[in-house]
Amino acid sequence: MTRSMKYQRACAFAAAALLMLGAAACGDADSGDDTGPYGGATSEAEQSPTDTGTAAAAVSLATATDDTLGEFLVDNDGMTLYLFTPDTTSESTCYDTCATAWPPLLTDTEDVAAGDGVDEALIGTTERTDGSMQVTYNDHPLYYYAKDAAPGDTTGQGVQDIWWVVNPAGEGVTTAP
Repeated sequence: MTRSMKYQRACAFAAAALLMLGAAACGDADSGDDTGPYGGATSEAEQSPTDTGTAAAAVSLATATDDTLGEFLVDNDGMTLYLFTPDTTSESTCYDTCATAWPPLLTDTEDVAAGDGVDEALIGTTERTDGSMQVTYNDHPLYYYAKDAAPGDTTGQGVQDIWWVVNPAGEGVTTAP
């Protein structure tokens, strides 16, 4: 075996070990216990279409209604939006592994439209550490949950008792799912 092949194998092994270590740090997303600090990580194949890492040029907020949760915020595609209670200001504290499981709602512009039931005065933006612009509502940065696969899904509701859908008043709905 040549030195080059040994080096390539060592690099491949190291990369695989780091990948497994990163996944283990988030908890097993399919175990049902959501014991990771953010409710578990997702593999690239499980990530929702909203987890593209790019900002939407035109973002609008609307509302959806659920019998248990009442009225809550969604994006222009009907995907549920959440707040993260450790965010105590309009600045996001959800990065890296957290942002993989909970992708931020990003925009290319500060002009975010308000649909029916949404208070336009509560809409804002905040700059993330990478320079991207995240949408806020009532000073809460807004996030998706990567496991929400379809419009109106609320599988992130109550994860770790720190992730909540947002009502039109800009407060987290802490009703159990």
